[in-house]
Amino acid sequence: MALARRQRGNQDIWPGFVDALASLLMVIIFLLMIFVVSQLYLNEELIGRDKALEQLQGRVSELADMLALEREASAEMKTNLATVSEQLRASLAKQDSLESELFNLRGENASLASELSAAQAKNADLLSQLTIAEEAGSSAKERATELESDLAGVSKDLQDAYKIIAADQAKISVQLKKLAALEREIKALIALRDEMQGRLADEALKLDESQKDLIAAQAEAALLNDQISALNDQIAELNSLLETYEARDKAQQTQIVDLGKRLNVALAGKVQELARYRSEFFGKLREILGNRSDIRIVGDRFVFQSEVLFEQGEAELGPAGKVQLIGFADTLKEIAAKIPDDIDWVLQVNGHTDKVPINTVKFPSNWELSAARAISVVKFLTSRGIPPERMTAAGYAEYQPLDDGNSPEALRRNRRIEMKFTNR
Repeated sequence: MALARRQRGNQDIWPGFVDALASLLMVIIFLLMIFVVSQLYLNEELIGRDKALEQLQGRVSELADMLALEREASAEMKTNLATVSEQLRASLAKQDSLESELFNLRGENASLASELSAAQAKNADLLSQLTIAEEAGSSAKERATELESDLAGVSKDLQDAYKIIAADQAKISVQLKKLAALEREIKALIALRDEMQGRLADEALKLDESQKDLIAAQAEAALLNDQISALNDQIAELNSLLETYEARDKAQQTQIVDLGKRLNVALAGKVQELARYRSEFFGKLREILGNRSDIRIVGDRFVFQSEVLFEQGEAELGPAGKVQLIGFADTLKEIAAKIPDDIDWVLQVNGHTDKVPINTVKFPSNWELSAARAISVVKFLTSRGIPPERMTAAGYAEYQPLDDGNSPEALRRNRRIEMKFTNR
């Protein structure tokens, strides 16, 4: 009986034990499935985050290159990008830490999921900051465009500053003249006061005889002292005004130096452009004139021997000279039509003679002859269509010779008309 009960009790335990083992095994399998699914999910999230971080790093590099071009106008954007880079590096370091913890502490799934969510939130913040940085970059470009438009007014500001300087210098000159006049007047009044004081001293010796004259002299001396005091006040006021003008002039000079540097850059470009047109002009003249000894190009000047253009001792152009100047004028008009309006070019016509004095009724000296010949050339070029405002005429007589000798050849070389194509 007892053995039968024992066997029956053992038979009742095993089914429950098997059920318990089966349930435990199902729980373990379920947990393993959850673990595997969570691992797959985490791996996919980490891979997606790696790609997002790589994209973010590439975007940051592009932004850094763009910001390097706008370095001067976007200092604040550089600071923001530096902050973003630091946060990205921190995020990468956090990723390495998460991967290490994933291998070492696989059981802490909940903690890793929480940290992953935090990292994703931080990445969203970084994306937002990058968007802000891009907007700042656009603002910087707009600011650069505004600055470029502001530079267009630099030349006008420089001209206004020169006008103000000229006006202030004129005022200062007037004030200095007034100051000098007042100083001279003060010296005269002081001398007069000394004279009156001397007279007072003399009158004091004759007080009994000229009491009335002494009283009048004292009144006049007092009046002179009042006038001197008033003049001293005017001098102090003028000195104060002069100091004010000098301070303003110093500030404007500083501004002019800055504007002058910018203007010099623009002027250098205009000078180079004018030099290019001048080279083209001289090249075409060489083709037209050929190798003539009496018409040549010396440096930046075009030289006509006087015998080519004028009869001896005359200032009227001869027929042969007019023919030569017609080709010169036509070439100049062709080149002038290509020159931009903002290049202020001018043709300088200079007359030169030899050292032999002329001394005629029409030309008392070589000064009149050289100037008259230069003016004749300018008038003829004007008749051929060259704008008169683009030409100047000057006579130098015999005082700028090419050859200091006294031989007929030296004298012939010095009798010439020089034309220089330059800017004002």
